[in-house]
Amino acid sequence: MNWLEVSLTVDGELAESVADVLARFAPNGVMTEQGVRFVDDEDEGTATGPITVRAYLEVNDQLEETRHKLEESLFYLGMIQPVPAPTYKQIADQNWMEAWKAHYKPILIGKRLLILPAWLESPDPKRISIKIDPGMAFGTGTHPTTQLCLELMERSFDERGKTKEGDSFLIPLACIDVGCGSGILSIAAIKLGAKAVLGVDIDIESVKNSRENADVNGVGEELMLGQGSVTEVLAGQFKVKSAPLVVANILAPVLIRLFDAGLADLIEPNGEVILSGILDHQVENVIEAGQAKGLKRGEIRQMKDWMAVSMKK
Repeated sequence: MNWLEVSLTVDGELAESVADVLARFAPNGVMTEQGVRFVDDEDEGTATGPITVRAYLEVNDQLEETRHKLEESLFYLGMIQPVPAPTYKQIADQNWMEAWKAHYKPILIGKRLLILPAWLESPDPKRISIKIDPGMAFGTGTHPTTQLCLELMERSFDERGKTKEGDSFLIPLACIDVGCGSGILSIAAIKLGAKAVLGVDIDIESVKNSRENADVNGVGEELMLGQGSVTEVLAGQFKVKSAPLVVANILAPVLIRLFDAGLADLIEPNGEVILSGILDHQVENVIEAGQAKGLKRGEIRQMKDWMAVSMKK
């Protein structure tokens, strides 16, 4: 089946009326698209500027008649308020799910890790595969912040694994993932050697997505998941209250607030925290916030404008 896309770009006041007209002729509904303005690093975005209203007409024997009636309805709307002429574009139907999946490829991380879309086979069986089915949660492995965090985690586990028996820097038996998102870091920690991981997120949908991805990776009860953040962990709402390794891939302003909430208290003596989601101009502020809580600056890695930093206790 082919489709004819009809679109009009209008101001916010007119968008609802145009959408109402198009919806009469589009069996699958109407889509609106608008620009987004960000005030600061934490802003979730505010819609701004003109709105493009799109609808899709089925290409069939009635198409010309449908198009004529649509334009007639827009003409009558234009008698009340000026309406721009619609733009038309032919759209070939396809398997949209498969087309979407085609954008995701295996990603090599560090020396041993591999981020693998759940529907693909591993191109390198020697690497540790972390299967991810991209959902609504942040953390599919494609973003530099996730990759940087995974690189530092791999280094951390490798360094600890090489130290002698009895040393306090053995592979951490436990890890805490603050803001677990898709669960990718939690799953990686277990596959790298952690015996137990606690993943928390304030978004319950992220917690659900983490469990789904854990199931895909064959990770079970060793990954504990729950809704919450630093405050809830320190309050004892979960079985784990501290760990030798803590990871947090969020945003710099949030990381700084989490230090005030007790992030450093989650780290056991001689342990470390790996922080990511930091733009290059923000890294010193994050490091200073950690140092104010007694942590020492460790390794820093950068990819494009993004940075990740390790800090030790």
